[in-house]
Amino acid sequence: MNWNTRVTDLLQVKYPIIQGGLAYLAYADLAAAVSNAGGLGQITAMSLRDPELLRAEIHKVRTLTNKPFGVNFAIGMHGTGYEDMVRVAIEEAVPVVTMTGGNPAPIFNLLAGTDIKKLVLVAARRQAQKAEQLGADAVMVVGQEGGGHLGRDDVGTMVLVPQVVDSVSIPVIASGGIGDGRGWMAAQALGAEGIEMGTRFIATKECVDASEAYKEALIASTEADTTIIKRSIGAPARALRNDFTAKILEIEEKTPTYEALKEYISGSANKRFIYDGDKDQGFGWAGQVTGMIHDIPTVEDLIKRMVAEAESIRLKWGQ
Repeated sequence: MNWNTRVTDLLQVKYPIIQGGLAYLAYADLAAAVSNAGGLGQITAMSLRDPELLRAEIHKVRTLTNKPFGVNFAIGMHGTGYEDMVRVAIEEAVPVVTMTGGNPAPIFNLLAGTDIKKLVLVAARRQAQKAEQLGADAVMVVGQEGGGHLGRDDVGTMVLVPQVVDSVSIPVIASGGIGDGRGWMAAQALGAEGIEMGTRFIATKECVDASEAYKEALIASTEADTTIIKRSIGAPARALRNDFTAKILEIEEKTPTYEALKEYISGSANKRFIYDGDKDQGFGWAGQVTGMIHDIPTVEDLIKRMVAEAESIRLKWGQ
């Protein structure tokens, strides 16, 4: 079947499937596997300690694939300090840059005059419109079902995507609650021209930095086994529910300040769980789609399965 959309044309990929930025996890092995399977893999820049490590990761991706890939900048939680990282992406002529959180305008300014495609993750219609005004080539729209950092309005993917589609002229990519071919086709029925998946790609063999305990927790969890943390400080984010996140919520109820929370919501606390599997002293991001994860396939097998599911649905539609 023909899977071409404006997103596949823009990104020069076979399938309009994008791997999320995945802090501390989205590195060369996973990115290359997604790109080789026909989607767009990504490296997470801001989880790396310095620009030269990003350069090395870009070089590694290129030894593993000759397909397009992206570099994600999670600017919302860093504020500044990404300029040198962006310059490395420019020097290495990466095909795609995606931006998560914060104001993307400074990155747009740095990318001016390059051929790098610019995608912005948004969680509201007004954010999508602003991204288009700034010059985004496409927007990725995350509903409240998603894992990691979310919008403040608690609007689900099913409602948010068509609103954004109706409000911008650039391609829209749906994110949040998508983990199989059914979600992909549902997103396209809403007007999206592609999808982004984060949580589902963690539970794959090529996500080599994720601990087996993290992956097994995703398999064991249901759609009810996630919770929103950091809402009290204006940065809501969805994580797997455990005793550690219960402690975070207790602190939020009693002392809702960043100072009281910082050691519990730090990157170190995140890594203790996702790297070391220490669920008593850390947390792991996850979307509600965790309830649909039942195995740990290769990326290639996952995408093949999604395509087969999507083909079956399109045949039922008579397409």
